[in-house]
Amino acid sequence: MLRRLYHEQPESFAFTAENQKWAEAQITKYPAGRAQSAVIPLLWRAQEQEGWLTRPAIEYVADMLGMAHIRAFEVASFYFMFQLTPTGSIAHVQICGTLSCMICGAEDLIKVCQEQIAEKPFTLSEDGAFTWEEVECLGACANAPMIQIGKDYYEDLTAERFAEILAELRAGKVPVPGPQNGRFASEPLSGLTSLKDFDSGKTKYNASAQLAVDLGETVKRIDGTEVPILTPWMKGKDASDVAAPANGKVADPAPVAKPAHAQKAEADAKAAKPAAKAEAVAEVDEAEPEVLTAARSEGADDLKKISGVGPKLEQTLNELGFFHFDQIAKWTEAEIQWVDNRLKFKGRITRDDWIGQAAELAKKD
Repeated sequence: MLRRLYHEQPESFAFTAENQKWAEAQITKYPAGRAQSAVIPLLWRAQEQEGWLTRPAIEYVADMLGMAHIRAFEVASFYFMFQLTPTGSIAHVQICGTLSCMICGAEDLIKVCQEQIAEKPFTLSEDGAFTWEEVECLGACANAPMIQIGKDYYEDLTAERFAEILAELRAGKVPVPGPQNGRFASEPLSGLTSLKDFDSGKTKYNASAQLAVDLGETVKRIDGTEVPILTPWMKGKDASDVAAPANGKVADPAPVAKPAHAQKAEADAKAAKPAAKAEAVAEVDEAEPEVLTAARSEGADDLKKISGVGPKLEQTLNELGFFHFDQIAKWTEAEIQWVDNRLKFKGRITRDDWIGQAAELAKKD
């Protein structure tokens, strides 16, 4: 399937403050010089924020990771989880069209999409609320036919029930996901044939559906303000022991006392370890490094050889007056602070060890 950037693009993209903080935290999970490994989670977060991946978003992530724009586009265009065209403001519907779902009625679900959303996939409905596509196996074959909306599976569907789900979403409701025909999970339609002593009456929904109900807004895209909640199972209780609060949020569990032997071991370890001396972190005043108005006669060095520096960053460094490895290799702490304060994404000079890399590259030249 040919995947291209959409013909109409916004002028710019920027993460929200919450998502920017989240993205910068993801980068720190990778070793120095390996920031580009964060490209998939950062692209995903950009898509969650906007609903689809725009060209400015792809380029923004590439610049943030110091990689060429084309490299980030290669990732975005390769993985089908990335949407390169606008998606519905309420939901993007993914219909499983693989064998089990197809023989159980997926074509009827596709007809509902064609009638109520748009004739062709990846096309906005008239009100802009929905888009749809047919996807490969989503792994819920025992509950065919099924669809995925947002983070949830809606299983054991009929065309009528699917149309009702779309109507509920349009009305601002969040339908309960999971089986839609009364099944608890994926047991046989005729009833349990094994594990017959299992009592599903302790909880109204299976674990996945229950978590979605607890969250309450699983169709809503991630915006960085989410607060993880603990389900009854995580709290060591079954659902019948916990009354669901009005806002759908489950309170944090009470602290669990550690066993006596664990408390003693922890106390012994603290006693054996000398107290760490609190050291005041001195603020480093910035100082302007030696800059040039142009590259020397032999020509500018290829600063992109420094891991973490891409074309955009190289351009920024040139504009600041840095054209050669030996300039960067001489930066002091105060000079690093000066440069860092003028870069879009602070902290990468130290994190990616630009000084050490530049010193080695200067030797080779």
